[in-house]
Amino acid sequence: MARQMTFELPLRPARGRGDFFVSETNYAALAAIEGWQGWPGRKMVLTGPEGAGKSHLVEVWAGLAGAEVVAADDIGGVDPARLAGRNVALEDADRLAGDAAAEAAAFHLHNLVLAEGGSLLVTARDLPQHWGLGLPDLTSRMQGAATVALAPPDEALLAAVLVKLFADRQIAAPANLIPYLTQRIERSFAAAQAVVADLDRTALAERRPVTRDLAKRLLEAADDE
Repeated sequence: MARQMTFELPLRPARGRGDFFVSETNYAALAAIEGWQGWPGRKMVLTGPEGAGKSHLVEVWAGLAGAEVVAADDIGGVDPARLAGRNVALEDADRLAGDAAAEAAAFHLHNLVLAEGGSLLVTARDLPQHWGLGLPDLTSRMQGAATVALAPPDEALLAAVLVKLFADRQIAAPANLIPYLTQRIERSFAAAQAVVADLDRTALAERRPVTRDLAKRLLEAADDE
């Protein structure tokens, strides 16, 4: 079959509150975000694996609280004084570890936001004690924050995530595809993202729709590797 060139176009995932599918594995995290005005010490650490929905919940909170979002990788270019007293989300804070300047900037951001009456949401893949931070003052403040976790998906959530990932790529998944995938891929957000991307890429290259048969072919080929 003739193949055509494909291009990785930027995706714009739907991340409104109505796009967040609620299940037993993420209900507590969503409740914590929606109840943000009651956070102990006005700060919260949200943990979960890659693709679990942390960034989605950050956007939900930013809408609720009028918060500004700062990526840990970009914190060196942020003036903490500008955010004093603001509601701020610091994403991927575990990536600060080992960068003394970034850790110091996060420490100042933490203090200025909270001292002036703002709230701070911090996301990471794991609990603060596992980040490997080198700055003791930042370590103590992060470990002193309340935490809530996004757990790996149950079957219902995995199915909803697959539907959303296809929809983000403007693919209407056939009815028999989602149950097929949920029974055969690893129950993780990363696996869901990978299989959807692979199906989309292959379907475009082969000029064919995304179907259960295509998924079967790709999964069987992966098993043979």
